[in-house]
Amino acid sequence: MKIILTFLEDLKNNNNRDWFQANKARYEEAKSEFETIVTEVITGISNFDSDIGLLKPKDCVFRIYRDVRFSKNKDPYKINMGAAFSKGGRKSRHAGYYLHVEPGNCFIGGGKWQPEPDVLKSIRYEIFHSPKEFRKIVDNKIFVEKFGKMSGDKLKRTPKGFPQDFEEIELIKFKSYIAGTSIPEDQITQSKFTPFVVNAFRQMKPFIGFLNKCVDHA
Repeated sequence: MKIILTFLEDLKNNNNRDWFQANKARYEEAKSEFETIVTEVITGISNFDSDIGLLKPKDCVFRIYRDVRFSKNKDPYKINMGAAFSKGGRKSRHAGYYLHVEPGNCFIGGGKWQPEPDVLKSIRYEIFHSPKEFRKIVDNKIFVEKFGKMSGDKLKRTPKGFPQDFEEIELIKFKSYIAGTSIPEDQITQSKFTPFVVNAFRQMKPFIGFLNKCVDHA
């Protein structure tokens, strides 16, 4: 982890193409170490979520190059390394697990961020018809201790097609269905990091499973 974090810290302070090209070997070393971690995480997740077992690092790892075409921030490189573990890879529409490595801001998350309209509708209808099932997942003691409550933007009004007096209407108003937690500093070592991440993802599996059931029905 030290190789990754040191490189990213230096990149943060030198976010330009000349510096990056001069330090390309360091980037490749950090990328290789991150891909090793991702491989270990894939293996760990596959023990409880078979949909992830066939993935390779290239299916999960995000590019470090930023798309600056429509951004006021013209820095060419991301200052983090990230990977998404979803059925079919990071570009699929399935819900999945997310790993974010950044100096001072390492965290894990999961769920479905900004679902496509048909998927969002499917998630909302599934919660409407099975509110107790979903509430049991997100109110589970272990889930709450690890991830807290679901986060994300919500509608101010009741979505079209749902009764305003539905007892769990606040769950229907979410625009994204995600949860996450920061990784404590004392877990950011090569020996402790992967077990912490995999164990947290294991606790997130019922949440991911519920959402992917909705994706499959959309």
